[in-house]
Amino acid sequence: MAQKKSDTQHGPSQRQQRVAELVRHALAEVLARGDIADPVLSAHVVTIPEVRMSPDLRLATAYVMPLGGQDEAAVIDALARNAKALRMEVSRRLKSLRYAPDLRFRRDETFDEMARIDALLRSDKVRRDTGRTAPDGEDEA
Repeated sequence: MAQKKSDTQHGPSQRQQRVAELVRHALAEVLARGDIADPVLSAHVVTIPEVRMSPDLRLATAYVMPLGGQDEAAVIDALARNAKALRMEVSRRLKSLRYAPDLRFRRDETFDEMARIDALLRSDKVRRDTGRTAPDGEDEA
């Protein structure tokens, strides 16, 4: 039975996730080996926690963060400048794909979101609501 269009709107398919992970590994390998000659990229260690693929697998959005969060804009600009060379390197490593996906680079905001949630959970109001007063998270007994 064919999938309905509404079934695919609940998140990425298994194939999208599998290809995204392959692209993430290939990008990480290219950046770790220093295969792209760019002074900004060679001066920073870049982590790629996530890649998301479009449904047709022709566009990959890589969420990146330089180690320590330093020079984020410069690193993302350098990655965008070198997107064509990175695409060629990814294509060389992933011969199983019919098309090499176009690459977009975005700042990974996961760490900021985690810090915001952590600060909310440690707030006095939340501690009061949960009955916890100790900052280390132990319940009063």
